[in-house]
Amino acid sequence: MNLEENKENAIAFYKAAYLGQPKLAIEKYVGKEYIQHNPTVATGTQGFIDYFERMQEEYPNKSIEFVRCIAEENLVALHTHQTWPGNDQYVTMDFFRFDTNGKICEHWDTIQQIPEKSKNPNTMC
Repeated sequence: MNLEENKENAIAFYKAAYLGQPKLAIEKYVGKEYIQHNPTVATGTQGFIDYFERMQEEYPNKSIEFVRCIAEENLVALHTHQTWPGNDQYVTMDFFRFDTNGKICEHWDTIQQIPEKSKNPNTMC
């Protein structure tokens, strides 16, 4: 298992999908199965493609910054900062499991909107 390669592939996969190329992301980085744990996205590759194609149509001007990437065994965690239309900003944590062929086969995530005010001076990124 190549941790650095898995990290690079997780970032490339997420970036391709997020920026409007979910079919390419699936073709290059996903294995024979894709298990989805986000309740707003259907499991399987077609559910992933449908979700990200719709998101690109509805929000073409969104942006993403990869803040951290951590890998251990067959898992990669991504910490991202996303900016959406109207300057809505979110922090996400995405977790990807890789199969024995180095392909993504499972995904979990959580998302939190960055509030306008905070009770501390620390950023969420």
